[in-house]
Amino acid sequence: MTGNSFSVSGYGPERSGWTRLFARDSLARRLDWPILFSAIALSLIGAALVYSATRNRTELNQGDPYYFLLRHLLNTGIGFALMIGTVWLGHRTLRTAVPVLYGLSVLLILLVLTPLGATINGAHAWIVIGGGFSLQPSEFVKITIILGMAMLLAARVDAGDKPHPDHRTVVQALGLAAVPILIVLLMPDLGSVMVMVVIVLGVLLTSGASNRWVLGLIGTGAVGAIAVWQLGVLDEYQINRFAAFANPELDPAGVGYNTNQARIAIGSGGLLGTGLFKGSQTTGQFVPEQQTDFVFTVAGEELGFVGAGLIILLLGVVLWRACRIARETTELYGTIVAGGIIAWFAFQSFENIGMTLGIMPVAGLPLPFVSYGGSSMFAVWVAVGLLQSIRVERPMSA
Repeated sequence: MTGNSFSVSGYGPERSGWTRLFARDSLARRLDWPILFSAIALSLIGAALVYSATRNRTELNQGDPYYFLLRHLLNTGIGFALMIGTVWLGHRTLRTAVPVLYGLSVLLILLVLTPLGATINGAHAWIVIGGGFSLQPSEFVKITIILGMAMLLAARVDAGDKPHPDHRTVVQALGLAAVPILIVLLMPDLGSVMVMVVIVLGVLLTSGASNRWVLGLIGTGAVGAIAVWQLGVLDEYQINRFAAFANPELDPAGVGYNTNQARIAIGSGGLLGTGLFKGSQTTGQFVPEQQTDFVFTVAGEELGFVGAGLIILLLGVVLWRACRIARETTELYGTIVAGGIIAWFAFQSFENIGMTLGIMPVAGLPLPFVSYGGSSMFAVWVAVGLLQSIRVERPMSA
């Protein structure tokens, strides 16, 4: 089995991408439908929450209450198309393109550090394209780190030369990940760096590398965090966020305002919520960035514990099915890619929801599939495409 082709009885070993994509006996039977339906449901729920949070925000929506809703749906549609394209190409084909993809992603995050970069919501992590559109390259770096590390760590194992990655290969993989992580840290985009570090841990854990590397990386990360704090790499607003997390009562009208209002919004929802579009905190615009980082507060207030719990349940389905895909694939490369995506989705979801509840510091991370944002939406749907490709291209006996 090579490239993105596989054998299906009655059709021969080689078929065109489009034939494979739409043949009922191949794709329809092999796709992981729970992941697909859950991701679509999350995106549609997100559309309703984004609309509720922005329909009255005339200073943001340019006088059009449907401005963010239509863009969110457009982003979802583009993301879905990218997912289909990823399945059509196949994760094995993308494996051969990793050097090009990695180079492009590093180039894009370097451009953020030039005059082309822009600061949005306090983070200098964007490239403004024009026409109201912007690009956050760090979202795509998450994918290239996963693919690049998987390519290196699995190369000799899948070829049958080694039972597990050796120390030299692990060093090479960590070096590959370190370059974009350090560049993103210089922006500084601490939230993305946190996700990338967790991705690296997830990749190492699923690769079969020695546990000493995982423990060593955790220790190095702790030392690095202290160094970053002491050397003044972080901006003042980022330091204030951690201070507010450590002491929620610190400056409730300033640095602690976001988290305090978020907890009030979620707490006011009760069991069933106040009703969609009827939340006083949301309608009164008390919680900043409700369409992006704090979108979960809209669910907590207007849909209540039941609606917020549904979002967590759907995210749990995505993670559960991704774990199953990682376990069932017969190639280490696919296992590592799935493991990296699981670590990414799990940590980013926990961090986003946790910061609205006050159990995690505010880090400026979107809620996968739900928050408004083109770059994040495109990246998570590409990740879903990779998971589907791993499942679609596994041997029939798996």
